[in-house]
Amino acid sequence: MSIDLITLVLLAAMLHAAWNALAKSGGSPLYSIAANNLIGAVVCLCFLWLAPFPPPEAWPFLIASVIIHTAYYFTLSKAYQSGDLSLVYPIFRGTAPLLVAGGAAWFHGEFLSPEALIGVMLISAGLLSLALFGGHRIMASRSSLGWALVTSVLIAAYTVTDGIGVRIVESSLSYIFWLFMLESIPLGLWLLAIERRSWLNFMNRNRTHVLAGGLAATAAYGIVIHAMGLGPMALVSSLRETSVIFAAMIGALLLHEPFGRRRIFAAALVALGIMVIRYLADT
Repeated sequence: MSIDLITLVLLAAMLHAAWNALAKSGGSPLYSIAANNLIGAVVCLCFLWLAPFPPPEAWPFLIASVIIHTAYYFTLSKAYQSGDLSLVYPIFRGTAPLLVAGGAAWFHGEFLSPEALIGVMLISAGLLSLALFGGHRIMASRSSLGWALVTSVLIAAYTVTDGIGVRIVESSLSYIFWLFMLESIPLGLWLLAIERRSWLNFMNRNRTHVLAGGLAATAAYGIVIHAMGLGPMALVSSLRETSVIFAAMIGALLLHEPFGRRRIFAAALVALGIMVIRYLADT
């Protein structure tokens, strides 16, 4: 992969960590996620005129992605409610790249070279080590572990879906804009019907968090979708998930969550994986 593409995805990783920390610290992850989606939908609606309408072949992927994302937001909020950010986030983000590699090969015939696969495995190992050796009692957090694993499967599912879908459209912006507008509808309508007053009060009380989180979330995944149109899905996914390193720092420094001394080891593995992808992988 080119250094420009790697840098772009690492920027998305930092933005992704930021909005996840805001969702965790906002007091109600589901409200935060729905509010972020609403901000993203408004932003994309304003710029919709810049992109062509998606072709018919792209709509099955857009619809499937909206369904998967809706389920993902639910399990994500459950994971955040049941466990620390520095526990659940490394689990589902560290597992997802391996699942994406398998899904991309199975559903799209996109196989990684041995060197690229080693790079993905190094990054995943580094990310998972933050949870496995971070001072958490994994077996004592079965609920957190269960929600994190289900979330990882959904992450892989929407990543592969969007990776295939964005390659169908003429412009990645058309896929990105329509996806963000559509995915805001199911969760937003559900909260308006069931918990309208609570959700609106939440957005009113946390306007700065909502605006910042929405812009970060939209930019983060928009960059990832664009990158998947240019490079292998599994490599983009693994680089994106380095957001765990940033999120672990945020969890320790700002949210006062327990954090062990394994961060240096995890960061070294992740850095090694990135170097393998950059200099050795032939994809």
